[in-house]
Amino acid sequence: MTRKLFAAKVAFAAVAMLALSSSWVQTAQAIKFTIAGQDAGDARPICISHHVEADTEVVVKVKVGNGPHQKVSVEVTDDTIHQGQLWKKDNLSEELQRGAFLNKEAGDVVACFTNVLASGYKPDPKYTRVVDVDFEIGSETIDYLKLAEKEKLKPMEVELRKLEDLVKDIIEDMEHLQRREEKMRNTNESTNARVQWFSTMTMFVLIALGAWQIVYLKQFFRKKRLID
Repeated sequence: MTRKLFAAKVAFAAVAMLALSSSWVQTAQAIKFTIAGQDAGDARPICISHHVEADTEVVVKVKVGNGPHQKVSVEVTDDTIHQGQLWKKDNLSEELQRGAFLNKEAGDVVACFTNVLASGYKPDPKYTRVVDVDFEIGSETIDYLKLAEKEKLKPMEVELRKLEDLVKDIIEDMEHLQRREEKMRNTNESTNARVQWFSTMTMFVLIALGAWQIVYLKQFFRKKRLID
């Protein structure tokens, strides 16, 4: 009985630690910033990007602080050559706005915010609004309460499912980092090989140029009868 109790405590501690790490990861993806009100013709967006793997569910949550005579809009696009629009929302309010979509190609998902002043108002330091944006990616987009009701899971089973999905996300991130490391290594090796070839060619050119100068100078001095 004691062993079972000890094993249960260890399992619960592991679940708690991984759940805490999961919540920390989600918090790390939340960003809060202040955006100043601008004229419609001169409005420059503030953009935030996040790398997302292919065929991954993404949820962008946006909440904007109160601010009179200002209209904050958001447009989410990918960084492919087509720059496809994934989600767009105008006139954001203090209510939480939620945009969900599937990222089809691996790359950065870019969220751009603009704050446009109402007609007749000029930019002023007092016209600002606070934007709170949060990216939820992969397993973070899953509603585990609905999943538990649908599959009739116990609380411990729900936590284990969260951990399983979290581990999958971590493995995918590690694989992504490994692919990037391989790509960078191949680039470095290719650059190193080119530098070696260029250095070798430069050395041969310098040697050939030096030999030509010696031969030319000998012929020149012989014509001037300075040497035999």
